[in-house]
Amino acid sequence: MNPLDLSGKRVLLTQANEFMGPALHEVFTELGATVIADHGLLDDPNRPLALINEAGHVDVLLANLGIPATSTLATDATDEEWRAAFSHMVDPLHRLTKAVLPQMTARGHGKIILMGSASALRGIKRSSTYSAARGAQLAYIQSVGVEVANKRVQVNAIAQNYVDNPTYFSAEVQANPVFQDKLKRDVPLGRLVAAREDAMFAAYLASSSADCFVGQVFPVCGGWVAR
Repeated sequence: MNPLDLSGKRVLLTQANEFMGPALHEVFTELGATVIADHGLLDDPNRPLALINEAGHVDVLLANLGIPATSTLATDATDEEWRAAFSHMVDPLHRLTKAVLPQMTARGHGKIILMGSASALRGIKRSSTYSAARGAQLAYIQSVGVEVANKRVQVNAIAQNYVDNPTYFSAEVQANPVFQDKLKRDVPLGRLVAAREDAMFAAYLASSSADCFVGQVFPVCGGWVAR
């Protein structure tokens, strides 16, 4: 039996066309899951609850939430920049989780997996706004994870960087020799983590083989946070 068999699982995937969405959709579908793919942003306060209601039964919530990273000095970051980062990445996470947890706890099983960022685990110049929002995501996951563990619902996060995806590492970025030099210099792996590698790890967390993890943050970044 395939330990990653997700047959019969209903998986809600947000921002399915962005960030890790395409790879997650492909891998989870291959493993037998029914993927309910949403393609819009979730900054509208009413949209997350409506989305959960539209999806119905949800076994796995893949909170794939991302926006292009800002590159602003802390002294130049505006209130608008700050609010945009939190309204697109932090507020929807809370609203989605709040909306889906009642059905999961009532059934006594469920998975919430955040596709987050390792930018919250290591300081990056000119990234205070983005990293703060990403850090808030991880803190939220850790707290909710321990809160619902006794309900047999597992809430965890993948904190990634240097993973191949169209939002942060486009083909144009990857073709730049300066980026390739930086990759070899800063990432012990010496290459980008493949999108499929990352998605397969998410599938593992969604499977019954990973029921022991509670409020965990797993760096997937080719060793970048260890430097």
